[in-house]
Amino acid sequence: MTIRNLACFILFSLLTLAGCGERPAESAGDQPVSEPGGESRVDIDQLAREYVKLVLELGNHDKSYVDAYYGPEALRTEAGSSDASAAELAERAAELIDQLPGDIEPGDDMDTLRQHYLKTQLRALRAHAETLAGARERTFESDARQLYDTRPPKRELAEFEPVLAELEKILPGDQPLHLRVKEFKERFAIPADKLPAVFDAAIDACRERTRQYIELPENEDFELEYVTDKPWSGYNWYQGDAHSLIQVNTELPVMIDRAVDLGCHEGYPGHHTYNALLEQSLVKDRGWIEYSVYPLFSPQSLIAEGSANYGIELAFPGGEKLEFEKSVLYPLAGLDPADAKKYARVLELQEQLGFAENEIARQYIDGEIDGGKVVELFQAYGLRSPERAAQRKRFVDTYGAYVINYNWGKQLVADYVEQAGSPEERWQRFATLLSSPRLPSSLDW
Repeated sequence: MTIRNLACFILFSLLTLAGCGERPAESAGDQPVSEPGGESRVDIDQLAREYVKLVLELGNHDKSYVDAYYGPEALRTEAGSSDASAAELAERAAELIDQLPGDIEPGDDMDTLRQHYLKTQLRALRAHAETLAGARERTFESDARQLYDTRPPKRELAEFEPVLAELEKILPGDQPLHLRVKEFKERFAIPADKLPAVFDAAIDACRERTRQYIELPENEDFELEYVTDKPWSGYNWYQGDAHSLIQVNTELPVMIDRAVDLGCHEGYPGHHTYNALLEQSLVKDRGWIEYSVYPLFSPQSLIAEGSANYGIELAFPGGEKLEFEKSVLYPLAGLDPADAKKYARVLELQEQLGFAENEIARQYIDGEIDGGKVVELFQAYGLRSPERAAQRKRFVDTYGAYVINYNWGKQLVADYVEQAGSPEERWQRFATLLSSPRLPSSLDW
């Protein structure tokens, strides 16, 4: 043994006797770290990684579940080869939940919000896994609470009669009201050959207005596609690295108002903006891997859909949307804007009926009415055409109580953002929401 090696040996022996020869500080993947006082602290980064794996593995049992993933490819490959049952995944989710604090005190700091996010998302994952395993009885209320972290108000269909009465006055006639609404709205359908020009102009305006207040990643971009045979009217498939695929369903006529609505909702400042900001702020800047995956049936969806719908009014406040449509989109579509104001009022009233559609979905999911009755009620209280009512039923068949995320989610986001005063402050608060781990139950923290 050389003199140098002998010295190292003596030093190591002395450190061991003194109790200092412990293993190195724990790294990701090791056991919980000991806090002063003997309490254990979970390795939150490792738990987040396990959460991502669980989401991807549950996607093996439900192809709609993983809406987006742009994390390590090795995790996707590992999850793809997993043969874990849905019941086993529910158990693993419960084990991860147990590693987090039992009671998370409300707080505005990012670490607290992160713990709350992971715990709440894991609870939703467990609930969905239990449903797929046949171990949880689904109701509209339980799905809203367990999957989306909220309790939407219950309304009676009779409450919407005054809205229907006003529409009766605006569109008088002998036909059923939903057919009168259909015929009136068809006058505002965008000709198929005009769709690209109208949508390009609408999305450009949505992007320009958003960029005035929100700093977007320099490389952000999207691809626009027109598709058919889908249960939705538009969809954003986030690809990662600030890129999206936005699809517009042209199976049924596309009305002029949908250009701005879809441009904002799917693009700016909606889903594309939301995902790009989350990726930049939480994945790239902080290294929080849990935000590289988006499970559709989760509380995150209420924030995503609510902010996307609220973003329309934020980008085009007051009468600005109508004026932009009349001056720019109507001419591009070759439509007469003479009745544009009347059309906007019909749409405004029809939007109020969205909460009636929540109640129809509630009755259907809870087994109180059958599929035929659902289509009938979507026509009577949602004023949807027979074709769109059938499409809406397909949406509920596919996504269940997800419908609450659009209108109830919008209201919750509006309540949060509009605590700010000026338009600039509202945009700032909106951007903060889109860049943070907030979920429905932490909006009032």
